[in-house]
Amino acid sequence: MVLSPEVGAGSARGLVVVTGADGFAGRAACARFRGAGGPFRGLVRALSAATAARPDILPVGDLTGISDGALANALRGARAVVHLAGRAHVMRETTANPLQTFRAVNVATTERLARAAAAVGAAHFVFASSVKVNGEATPPARPFRESDPPDPRDDYAVSKWEAECALADVARETGMPVTVLRLPLLYGPGAKGNVARLIEAIARGVPLPLGAIDNRRSLLGIGNFASALDAVLGHPAPALRTLATYFVADDRPVATPELVRAIAAALGVPPRLVAVPTRLLRLACACVGKAAAIDRLTGSLVVDSGAFQAAFGWQPPHTMAEELADMAGERREVALPPL
Repeated sequence: MVLSPEVGAGSARGLVVVTGADGFAGRAACARFRGAGGPFRGLVRALSAATAARPDILPVGDLTGISDGALANALRGARAVVHLAGRAHVMRETTANPLQTFRAVNVATTERLARAAAAVGAAHFVFASSVKVNGEATPPARPFRESDPPDPRDDYAVSKWEAECALADVARETGMPVTVLRLPLLYGPGAKGNVARLIEAIARGVPLPLGAIDNRRSLLGIGNFASALDAVLGHPAPALRTLATYFVADDRPVATPELVRAIAAALGVPPRLVAVPTRLLRLACACVGKAAAIDRLTGSLVVDSGAFQAAFGWQPPHTMAEELADMAGERREVALPPL
């Protein structure tokens, strides 16, 4: 595997290598770097129709099984490495030992990638972690802060926390600064999973029994995520060469009914909210095995991103309405028949 010449080599910031470049977060990050003209190399498993003609995208196969030589080659020249690839929530688990699989992908591969980055001389490693490292819920008026103790409740969250611990070891042993970003739910064009299902339900006019929910949840628009990542990479490496952890979120948390109304407004459809008492909603969902799903809709999960904003001089540049308008626009484009 031979790399093409460095794209945009010579930038003051240096080459940024992005794993998971064809994922939801990776596409947004690469689009921002590409638009700014900064040098970057996006790593993907395999080329697709969207990436085949791009010299800044490199297919490397599965990072979990990549050889040492191929990994070093993929990272060659990197000034910073942004690790966005990983195993996320699985709706229908098929592996016999999910935690073992999560650890192989999210812990062992992350540590190996970081050590390889340090070996090629990278000056900064950025890791996309999850708010779920701290737990599943907060009181509405008491957001998670970086000083709060970890409390991972599922295999995915455990693997993210263990990856953070492994990266702390790498930072201490190699001197390479590591920045961990604990992210809440991401939304925006290209979002999948629960966000995409909610948007589709609202677009189809499905009545949603969520009108009585009184909660607060932090979200992060994908445009704001890309901006925050740019702020991290544009900042001088931390003076203390250890792991630094931050929460990043939009400017304010929202209630679930507020989110539904905002999505409906972006789609240009009426929000069909039904005010079912939360207690009855929880009971009904528990009876059909959906207790965890309804907890995410009815509970509060708020983070304080003040430390990140202070450290990097960052403010979210996009409102939720702007991010949702982009989602709605993408949905309309996809729905249009070919000419």
